[in-house]
Amino acid sequence: MNQVYRSRDAGRPARDWVRVKPGEKTTAVPEKPQYDDEKLLALLHSAKRELQGLRLVHLHLSLLKDKTYGDLSGIKRAFQEIAENSAFLQIFALSNDDIIILYKGIKFSSITDVCQKIEKLMLSRTSATGLNPYKEDSLFSILELSLNFVNVIRFIEGLAGGNADGAGKPKTKPPITLEELAKIERQMTIFDLSPFMLNQPVVDIRAEDRSEREYFELYIAVKTLEDRLSPEFDITANRWLFNYFTSSLDNSVLRALNYGTDFIRGQRIGLNLNLTTILSAAFVKFDERLTADLRNNVVLEVNKSDLVENESLYKEVVDFATQRGYRICIDGLTPFWVSHMDLEYMAADYAKVFWSPDMADMSAAELDAFTEKIAQQENCRFILARCGTVSGLLFAHKHGIDLVQGRIVDNILRKGVHLSDAIKTAKVMDD
Repeated sequence: MNQVYRSRDAGRPARDWVRVKPGEKTTAVPEKPQYDDEKLLALLHSAKRELQGLRLVHLHLSLLKDKTYGDLSGIKRAFQEIAENSAFLQIFALSNDDIIILYKGIKFSSITDVCQKIEKLMLSRTSATGLNPYKEDSLFSILELSLNFVNVIRFIEGLAGGNADGAGKPKTKPPITLEELAKIERQMTIFDLSPFMLNQPVVDIRAEDRSEREYFELYIAVKTLEDRLSPEFDITANRWLFNYFTSSLDNSVLRALNYGTDFIRGQRIGLNLNLTTILSAAFVKFDERLTADLRNNVVLEVNKSDLVENESLYKEVVDFATQRGYRICIDGLTPFWVSHMDLEYMAADYAKVFWSPDMADMSAAELDAFTEKIAQQENCRFILARCGTVSGLLFAHKHGIDLVQGRIVDNILRKGVHLSDAIKTAKVMDD
């Protein structure tokens, strides 16, 4: 029987020691970490005027089906190893089991390498339960703190509503009301949208001697705009009101673009617009400012749901686009829609499929039908969008999709690496 002794060293806190019989092994049980929610909130509030250069890694360990507190020490060691020459690095364990790392002065490539290794290790032992709070299919997010300050604060504050085990979730905001939407519309007439207008490239994954960037999708960061104009309501929760809001947003985007169109010259851009917007007076005004060459550099991205609900309008848009020289992309597709939609008949130049890990688990018959449909298209090029991890790129390469888009694509390009080389490396590691 093991005997328990208590240390009596003067001036030191008492510790329990367990005497182990010869040949007997002990299994160390990691202690539940102390949570740093309040500490992180205090630091963020004190640093909100000095955010320049601060970046943030959010490890979404709460998404894992099976978690162990022993992972925390290994994660801390991994980040501290690359932080020797950094200006700042601090690690916080949150009450929902997520981990946040604030840092400054560390190479982006070093950070992504560590995050990818942690993600690969975690997912080799268990699986994730869904998308992360930033709507990404990834176990980690790397953010510029100055651009995401409000979202991060709100996420941490939302953890206070969690249960005793700390498995809290951000508080759900109520759906936006018609009255609140009217207030936002009045603000948008005088509001500068340029800080919320972002772009993300659609990139060719084939041989590196090709021009990699097919076009840049220009879009509004709706959630960031929501935090600025209507922080108490969820703009996307009510589908009908959100569709109405996107029409107003489209007009605001077109007004902003009317101030200058030189940025289109020399590169192709994608505009995600409602069908009614493309046929509106606001778009005609925008169209009149473009030369024939510039129109040929504009891709009109039409959401699949909008197309299905307004098929007759879509036919008018196709006629208009053909006459004026615009290209068309059907956005928001799934493998089911790819297999059952005649994209050649729809006169689409591009078809954008949203990547999901579930696609890799399709049956052999479903995958064959999906791949065959892609190969059959002569005039329509496929884009695999929302690629948050390398697995999406490998799926695209394997099934004949040449164009990709998403956070992992952005990360690879920032490192100055060709996607074709990154995929070759990933295939070797996967094998």
